[in-house]
Amino acid sequence: MPPSRRKFKLPHPEPTDALTYARFTGISTFMRLPHITQPEELDVALIGVPFDGGTTYRPGPRFGPRHVRAQSAIIRPWNPVLHVNPFAKHRTADFGDLPVNPLSIEDTFSRIERGIAPLLEVGVRCVCVGGDHSISLPILRAVAKKHGPVSLIQFDAHNDLWDEYFGSKYSHGTPFRRAFEEDLLKDGEVLQVGLRGQVYGEDDFDFAREHKVRMVTAEKFHKKGIAVVQSHLRAFRRKPVYVTLDIDAVDPAFAPGTGTPQVGGLTSVWAATSSKSRHPMTPEKLLRCLPPIFSSNCSASSKWPPSRANFACTTISLWLSGP
Repeated sequence: MPPSRRKFKLPHPEPTDALTYARFTGISTFMRLPHITQPEELDVALIGVPFDGGTTYRPGPRFGPRHVRAQSAIIRPWNPVLHVNPFAKHRTADFGDLPVNPLSIEDTFSRIERGIAPLLEVGVRCVCVGGDHSISLPILRAVAKKHGPVSLIQFDAHNDLWDEYFGSKYSHGTPFRRAFEEDLLKDGEVLQVGLRGQVYGEDDFDFAREHKVRMVTAEKFHKKGIAVVQSHLRAFRRKPVYVTLDIDAVDPAFAPGTGTPQVGGLTSVWAATSSKSRHPMTPEKLLRCLPPIFSSNCSASSKWPPSRANFACTTISLWLSGP
């Protein structure tokens, strides 16, 4: 990620020093970064999208951004694997949450698209924390208006290419079918990693094959390892790529807080390894982060938000350590 040539008025944003203020203190923000809402002051924006109106089973992703913020307090700035402090060179901050309408998925989509647009317009890279997977569609709409159709790398247990659910064209299972239909994605330039589990019928993958979607099932990943993913990444070099991680890509033993848990998924180690596979990308999105479901109450002491926070931090590190 090249240095920005824009001029800034605010001081360079940095995480709160944990050796001065203990990590359990202060107002909760992503990775303890400042809360900055002016797009022109940022290179990278961490954005909450607290919406779960597209879920069809267990709800709760609307609380994802809040819990990821709380658990990301444990993030330290130096990445010893990539040898970079992702916050030192480029201006990174918590942009806050986009406004959503909990009673209307269509209105929420419009709000998300309008909310992302000013950031993209000035060249800010966006890390969006959801929220269910339906929010991919309005984000891709905003991205396409700026960059045109893009490629997609998707870590997910499901392909999210279904046509409709209970007569609705919009849900967490349909965003990428709509994206193909709206020419937001390019045929042959979509990679899905971690697919597994039962489907409704033999024809459930017909749409994917028609659009030349590259599929790496969880079974294939477990058998061949990260190399099978890296072999596909060559096709995405020097192209604008939208990357999305659905939390159910990770096995529920490691990330139980998901609306549609599916056994046989990636371990937390494999998920972290996959996120470090180098490739150019545009906005990044973390999805389907539910509060922990131990009983009828919700606690912030879940095992899933730290891994989502680490994925976000690793992504930013990759952007900044690359060319």
